[in-house]
Amino acid sequence: MTDDLLFEDDDDFLVDDTVPEPAAPAKAGGEPGAGGAPTPVLPAAENWVVLVVDDEPEVHAVTSMVLSDIRFKGRSITMLSAHSAAEAREIVAARQDIAVVLLDVVMETDDAGLRLVRDIRETMGNQAVRIILRTGQPGQAPERDVILAYDINDYKAKTELTSQKLFTTLVAALRSYEDILALEVSRLGLRKIIDASASLFRLRSMSLFASGVLTQLSAVLGTPVSGIVCAQRGRPGARGDDAQRIFILAGAGTFEGVDEATLEDFADASVVEAVNAAMTAREHRYGHDHMVLYIRTPNAREAVAYLRTGRTLTPLDQQLVEVFIGKVSVGFDNIHLYEQLKRAHQATVVALADLAEHKDTDTGEHVLRVERMTEAVARALRDAGHYTDQIDDLFLEQVGMASILHDVGKVSVPDAILQKPAKLDPDEWSVMQTHAANGGMILERAAKLVEGSSYLSMGAEIAAGHHERWDGGGYPARLAGEAIPLAARIVAVVDVFDALTSERPYKKPWPREQALDYLREQSGKQFDPNVVDAFLAVLAAGDAAG
Repeated sequence: MTDDLLFEDDDDFLVDDTVPEPAAPAKAGGEPGAGGAPTPVLPAAENWVVLVVDDEPEVHAVTSMVLSDIRFKGRSITMLSAHSAAEAREIVAARQDIAVVLLDVVMETDDAGLRLVRDIRETMGNQAVRIILRTGQPGQAPERDVILAYDINDYKAKTELTSQKLFTTLVAALRSYEDILALEVSRLGLRKIIDASASLFRLRSMSLFASGVLTQLSAVLGTPVSGIVCAQRGRPGARGDDAQRIFILAGAGTFEGVDEATLEDFADASVVEAVNAAMTAREHRYGHDHMVLYIRTPNAREAVAYLRTGRTLTPLDQQLVEVFIGKVSVGFDNIHLYEQLKRAHQATVVALADLAEHKDTDTGEHVLRVERMTEAVARALRDAGHYTDQIDDLFLEQVGMASILHDVGKVSVPDAILQKPAKLDPDEWSVMQTHAANGGMILERAAKLVEGSSYLSMGAEIAAGHHERWDGGGYPARLAGEAIPLAARIVAVVDVFDALTSERPYKKPWPREQALDYLREQSGKQFDPNVVDAFLAVLAAGDAAG
């Protein structure tokens, strides 16, 4: 196909006989996308990318000359060339930054350009790029039919497309493309906010929640953040000067690992000043390389997030982070209330353990040692790949605290038996054995008042089961093997070792190696062998650490 006249305007640009040779067609980088729509990206600050698709070399040359003089919003045009629909298809599939396609209709076939439109919109799923059809044979593809049948943005006969009209058409297309990208970025940002909020609200620790807020803010912005910190004025129970100081809840990047430090002791003066200014003014502050977000929760709690962004945020960036902060602010209240409930629950457990301690004064330090070692053994079991279907994060969170309730049933044992300095006779020993079943029943009744797994429900399993034996010869229910709750099997090993190596009114402490030999000898008999191995590994690691 030959177009006799490309542009026709005495005042703009006339084609003459000295047309320069067109540049070689641009090579598309990377493999064409497959199986999914490309995600458009904002064009680079220095240019807009325009693809010219035409089988006439003169069209590329003349268009290149016209585009070289066009600037829109301070950006020039980078022109890519394709001399067939097939070549253009590869370029569009491989690149995500093409803003406008100037497309001929008739090339290798009479409808090659129209088929390319369908491929771009439907096969590639690219709805952002603006497509302007240019044809030298309008009758071949009537404008009304094409506009209705194909998702194009403009239709021009080459005879009417002067340089000035090309400028007008192209600027309109670029403006439309920019608006579409802004909407897409906003949509993706809001999706990130929804996803981030959903994941954050699954967290149940203030430190983890604050850290998650910082991480998700960075994700919403889509840029690495050089330093992030979240700070809050005061802390629960703070008095005097501490009530007015700012404490770090969580840090990341250059602020990594400074949780619970005071902002004044850790951060430099500029950060302290920025955080204090936002807290005092109760408003967000944006700098050229950082932002400070003021967070006020529905229950009037206050927090501040300081982020080093490394760049000036756009108005859209600011809108997105403010939407995000508004959405998650209630999370700070929820986590605070959750932690208050958790502390109340822990206080109940400690009170019950104290009650048992008043009956048996030798168990005070014992239960604290059992608590620490129980959690360590549970972690060692999971690290070794044992019982991973049972030892989840909740199990690890609860098992140590629950273990201090293992002897709570001793409140039902008469003092004369509990505090006897000599060996118990058979009848006394029978009474002493009731403490396991009684402790389990006491805690089970209390646990029914709390939905789901709790310190009390796990404590009930431990109290009732920590004197059961792996071989089925224990008490009170003569359970065997894995029928014994895992938490009780762990406490059984820890409790016996600590009792053997501790002095009691009725016995001297065993030497450590003798107690360890007993555990090894009873592995697979009295104790779960996996638990014994994990216990020994924890002790060995402690010895190696000094």
